[in-house]
Amino acid sequence: MDRTQIGINGLDEALNGGIPKGNIVLIAGGAGTGKSTLAMQFLVNGAEKFKEKGLYITTEQKKEDLEKQAAQYGWNLPALQKAGRLAIFYLDTLVEKNHIPVLEEVIEKVSPQRIVIDSMTTLTDNLAITDFKDTTGFSMVQVMDNVVPTPLSEKLITKNVLYNLINMLKTKYQATVFLTSELYEDSKGLSADGVSEFICDGVVVLKALDIGDTLSRIIQVRKMRYTRLDGGVKNYDINQNGISIIQ
Repeated sequence: MDRTQIGINGLDEALNGGIPKGNIVLIAGGAGTGKSTLAMQFLVNGAEKFKEKGLYITTEQKKEDLEKQAAQYGWNLPALQKAGRLAIFYLDTLVEKNHIPVLEEVIEKVSPQRIVIDSMTTLTDNLAITDFKDTTGFSMVQVMDNVVPTPLSEKLITKNVLYNLINMLKTKYQATVFLTSELYEDSKGLSADGVSEFICDGVVVLKALDIGDTLSRIIQVRKMRYTRLDGGVKNYDINQNGISIIQ
């Protein structure tokens, strides 16, 4: 089986050598757990260690902010972009319409082997409004609101949107994809929308725990299709080189 290595010792081993190529992986965690750092490290390692082109689609931070943030880990994003090994696209979900066709156009232009969408929380909050308000999604909302409680109809529409997005990524492209999602402290699921964890091929959860005066960070691969995995909890650190697993 072809695999996409993350390039982080301890994490690839937990995945029996890496992520099955083409898998869609949800990276879930609370604020400050390092979701965006892990996602960017996945692309930087791909470009530098494995000669694979990456595409970072951001809905929250502009390119200049990402470059500044990456520099603290020693990652030279401008150089990787100039070399054609990394592309960054900022999707303003409040301005851009028809998000899925826009994403398709960007992906086809870049032709990446690795894709990050950061974050799905922001994207799905706006997708149902912009991509579906005048089509089947909006009609479904109207119908479902007449027969079931509103929260359920919203969840069904979110699931519909996610299925369309993930189906597009899996059927049209051969890239391995990271999708980041906020994981709120009181959440009973593994994503902000409550459905991504069921649709994605894999789920990686990051958590930061206060233990006395110490902040402890843990990471766990909760799910990964098409491979054997070590689902045990591992400690990790965020240092000058990015994320590293504490062996």
